[in-house]
Amino acid sequence: MCTLIHMNHEIRDEIRERLRRTRLVTTPWSDDETRGFSGTRLDTLLEHWANGYDWGVHERRIGELPWVTVRAGDTDLRVIHQRSADPGAPVVVLLHGWPDSVLRYERVLPLLADLHVVVPALPGFPFAAPLTTSGMSANRIAGIVADALDELGYSRYTVSGGDVGGTVAELLAADHPDRVASLHLTNIAPQHAFTADPAKLAPDAAAYLGRAARWFRTEGGYIAEQSTRPNTLAVALGDSPAGLAAWIVEKLESWSDDSAFTADELLTWVSAYWVTGTIGTSFATYAEPAVLPDRIDTPTVLSVFPRDTKPEPRSYAEAFLNIRAYVEHRAGGHFAAWEQPGPYAADVRRAVELGGG
Repeated sequence: MCTLIHMNHEIRDEIRERLRRTRLVTTPWSDDETRGFSGTRLDTLLEHWANGYDWGVHERRIGELPWVTVRAGDTDLRVIHQRSADPGAPVVVLLHGWPDSVLRYERVLPLLADLHVVVPALPGFPFAAPLTTSGMSANRIAGIVADALDELGYSRYTVSGGDVGGTVAELLAADHPDRVASLHLTNIAPQHAFTADPAKLAPDAAAYLGRAARWFRTEGGYIAEQSTRPNTLAVALGDSPAGLAAWIVEKLESWSDDSAFTADELLTWVSAYWVTGTIGTSFATYAEPAVLPDRIDTPTVLSVFPRDTKPEPRSYAEAFLNIRAYVEHRAGGHFAAWEQPGPYAADVRRAVELGGG
C-alpha cells in the first residue's frame, strides 16, 4: 500500500474539528447556482464530510494501486504503473487535469488491463512528490514525464489526456515525435485560442473562438485568480476545508453530466487535495504559462463529450492538430474517463491502433 497519502488520526481529527467549526457564510445569492456553489448543497456536503465520510476506505483502495516512483532528471515522479501480462503490449500514458488527479482514471484502468498503462501524478497535484520550486509549467512537466517513461523503458507510446493533461500531451508529442505514436485528447490546449487568426479559420472554427471567449468571461474567473494571484488563493483554500470543497466541487459538478459523482466520490477527490496539501501547488500550470507550437502533426483522436466546458468543432481542432478521428459522444463531460469509462477506453484503443499498436 502507498503510505504517501496516509491520513493519521491527528489529521483526521483536525479536519473533523475544522468542519464542525465551519463559519457558515451566506450571501443574497446563496442558493442561486448561477452565482456559484449552492450554500444549502455545501452545508449538506460538509455535514457528511464531518460525520459520515470515511477517508480510510478510499485511502486503502488508492494505496493498493500499482504505484512506483521514477527518477526523472532531478525530480521524482510518482506514477501508477499497470503492466500487461504481455511484455510487448502497447503503452498508454494517461494524463489528468485540474481540479482532479490520477483518480480521474480509476474506472478506465480495468478496461485497459491488456496494455501497459502509466498514469503520472503530475507535479504539484495530489499524490505527487512535494513541489517546492517554481517554474513547473506544462512544458517542464512534459519533459519530466518523457524522462520518466524513458526510465521505465518505454520508447514509443500513445498519450491520452484532457485539461492540463491534454496540454502536456500535446507538448510531449511536439517535443518527442519519435516517441509519441499517437494522441487521444478530450479537448485541445486552450492556449491555441490566444494565437489563432480568425481570418485563417473555417467559419464554424472562427465562430467557436467567440463561444470560447464568452465561456472565459462567464466561467473563467478561477483561471484569472489561479494564474495571477495563486499565493492569495492558496491560503484561502489550503486553510479551509469548506472553502476547498466549494471551489472544487462546483467545478466537478458543473463540468460533468448529471449524477456523475456520489457524495463520497466528490469528497474523495476533494480530500485528495486536503490530505496531500496540494491545492496551492496545483496552480503551477496556471501561473507558469505554456508555450505550444502552431501545429502538431502526431495522429490524433479527439473525443467530444457534450457536457464538457467548451467542445471544439472538428474544423477548429484541425487547424492545430492532425485529427484522424473526431468522435462525438452522447453523454459525458469534462471528466469523461470517470463519467464514461467504456467509451473513453474505446477511443484510447482507436488512438493505439492509429499509432500502429
